Amino acid sequence: MDALTLKIGLLEDDKHVSELMKLWVEAAGHQCKTYGDGESFISALGDAEFDLVILDWVLPGISGDAVLKWIRDNMGWDLPVIFVTQKDSEENIVEALKSGADDYMTKPVNEGELTARIMALGRRLKSRNANANKLSHDPFELDLLSHTLRREGDILNLTQKEFDLAAYLFKHLGQIVSRAEVLKNVWGSNPELNTRTVDIHISRLRKKLELNGDSGWRLTGIYNHGYRLETMSH
Repeated sequence: MDALTLKIGLLEDDKHVSELMKLWVEAAGHQCKTYGDGESFISALGDAEFDLVILDWVLPGISGDAVLKWIRDNMGWDLPVIFVTQKDSEENIVEALKSGADDYMTKPVNEGELTARIMALGRRLKSRNANANKLSHDPFELDLLSHTLRREGDILNLTQKEFDLAAYLFKHLGQIVSRAEVLKNVWGSNPELNTRTVDIHISRLRKKLELNGDSGWRLTGIYNHGYRLETMSH
């Protein structure tokens, strides 16, 4: 596996512990920013783009479990969270995991275990991100990073705009999208373009991807509305 560098936010009020853990994390090849209280950490979360966060539980002011709740309520469930705390009862561990922690470590922690837990979550994050950059609708597969579209494993020869249009349509599979929406999201609403440009690209895409209905896929124009990509298989 390629080296994985994560941006990590560490919330720990004990300065000596915080500095030591920061050294361990950075020695493992990651970036680390430290915070001593929940208020400053939550404030930073609005601007910082962390890949993973490590939370102490017992803190001055806002507790670590309250910070975790704020993260899940405001940032969703994608950001990995590791609890590192002196609270070691089964009830505490269950409570943290049910509240959305991805992992739980009791103090004192050692360097090897901490970096191993980070690496394990990092692998899951990398795998999830890789999957998020792909769209699969048999027999089509779109790779949003390499801008390639395959049909039954064969790469189709598309221009950049044709790929962008295909990606937008597959993301809205089965939905009617207006010409205005397509212009805005694929071309950026260039005022020099008109809907005829969209029609031409739709026609090319229909031909290259064989979206005429015979293959089980259909890209149709909806009168006075826009377009719809749909599968005809059930």
